[in-house]
Parts: sequence; structure tokens; C-alpha cells
Amino acid sequence: MLNYVIRENETFRHLEGLPFEAGKIIWVDLIEATEEEKKEVEIYFKVELFTKQETEEIESSSRYIESEDEIGINMNFVSLTLESYQYEPVSFIVKNKVLITQRNTSFHTFKDTYRKLKITKPEDGDDIFLNILDTRIDFDADLIENITEQISIISKKLVKSDDLNRELLLKITSLQETTIAIRENIVEKQRILSSVMKSRLFPKEDTEKIRIMFKDVSSLLEHTSFNFERLEFLQNTFLGLLDMEQNRVIKIFTVVTVVFMPPTLIASMYGMNFRFMPELGQTWGYPFAIILMILSSAFTLMFFKRKKWL
Repeated sequence: MLNYVIRENETFRHLEGLPFEAGKIIWVDLIEATEEEKKEVEIYFKVELFTKQETEEIESSSRYIESEDEIGINMNFVSLTLESYQYEPVSFIVKNKVLITQRNTSFHTFKDTYRKLKITKPEDGDDIFLNILDTRIDFDADLIENITEQISIISKKLVKSDDLNRELLLKITSLQETTIAIRENIVEKQRILSSVMKSRLFPKEDTEKIRIMFKDVSSLLEHTSFNFERLEFLQNTFLGLLDMEQNRVIKIFTVVTVVFMPPTLIASMYGMNFRFMPELGQTWGYPFAIILMILSSAFTLMFFKRKKWL
């Protein structure tokens, strides 16, 4: 699908499909575009679009490419699902004040950018690129706030609940992985903003806006670090409580074992096959052995309580 935006004075027209209508085109958005649409865009704007392999390249040198009249940017957007996260590549090309975007997923970031065109009133493709990036930074901030809320819920559950189940630990681990993914994605944006700030193709009047976005990204990095520290603390707390619970269980088994050791010793003594054992021939022998075993267990329990081991 191919969408594009034409700027006419203070108004904007959002159009779909080919052929291109006459006017000042400032943004072309390719969403799962066909080969015909890609070829038409390359011919019309005299650009070379990124291939699938290039958009998924992980090398930092492939994330930002600048020539005399063109800037190419490859970026990953983080998409959260109910169970985990995934990276979705998005490519940007800025040439002759026209922005060309390539993506395979419909993001709320782009929908919000379309919706805000009448409010932000971008002059050209440079402004739209910065608006998309600014909207995405706000979305990342919402993701981090959502993780912060989940951390608070887990923290309260860990304090109030006596049930240390496996799902709670897996949830903490999942949030750790998601936080790391978001942090890596924000670092990627920080590098791109740094490169854009140095670019000679972006107007000087955008420098202050880029600098503010850079500060916002830096504050998000600090927040992700704080969240990761909280998750590590919760994980250590969970494992500490689990160790205490296991120690308590082991302690109970140890006490039970030691309490029954004296009666077992007495029973073993009277189970020996010696001919001369005086108590065996007495009527009080059996009750005597039973009472002796009970007293030995009681004495052991009293000793444990006096030592405050129970």
C-alpha cells in the first residue's frame, strides 16, 4: 500500500495509491508495498529504496547513511505483545525535502503523525521525520511507564502474598528482557539523533528541537536503568524469600528427625536379641519403654525451645 501527503499552503491532502497527483509531495509512506509501487517511487523521486536485508542490518554503520543530498535511516520499533516483544524494522529516506518511509507494520506512531498534521503543520519531509521520531519517543515513554506500573504491582504482590510461585519469577524475568529491549531501542534513537544533529542537510532552525528530543531520550535511558535496578532488586528479594521458605521447610524436617531420634534409639535397644534384658520379663516393661520414648522426645523439644531454635 502506498500513501502520500501533499502540502498546499496551510492544508494537507492525504492520498492513496498511484499515480501521484500534482502538488508539493512532502511524505510518501510505503506499507507492505508491492514491487510496482517501490519501482514507481524510485523513478519518480530518483532514490534507491532499502532492501529487506538492508532494513534488518544490525551494524550501526547501516543505521544512518548520509550522502550529498540524501539521508537514509534504518530503525527498529519495539512492539509489545501479551507475552513478549518483537522488533519491527522501519526505514526513512529524506531527499530534496521529501520523506519516504518503508514499513511492514501499522504503528500508532504513524497514525498519530497523520492525525497531527493539521496541528504541527510541517513545512517539509524533514519536519515530518522529526515529528514521527518525537511521537515515537512519547510512545517509548508510555511503554516505560507501563513497565513501571507492572513493577509496582509485582512489588506489592511480593510483599503481601505468601505464595512464591514460578509465574511471578517468570514475569520479573520477562520484564527484565523487555526493559533491555526498550533500552537498546532508545540508545539506537539517541545515536540517530546525534547524527541528525551533526547533519548539514537538516535546517539549523531544527537544531533546538533535536536537542530537546535528545534530552528526552537521555531521561528515558535513566528511567529504564532505574526500572532494571528495581527488577533486579525484586528478583533478589524473590530468591531470598524462596531461600527462607526452603530453609524453614528443611528446619521442620530436621527438627522432626532429631525429635524422633531418641525414641528410635530406645526402640532399637529393646529390639536387640540379648538373653538377659531385665525389662523384658517385667509387666511394666512395655509401658516403661513407651513413657521413656515420650519423655526423650519432650526433652528434645524443650531443649530446642530454650535454645530458640523453634
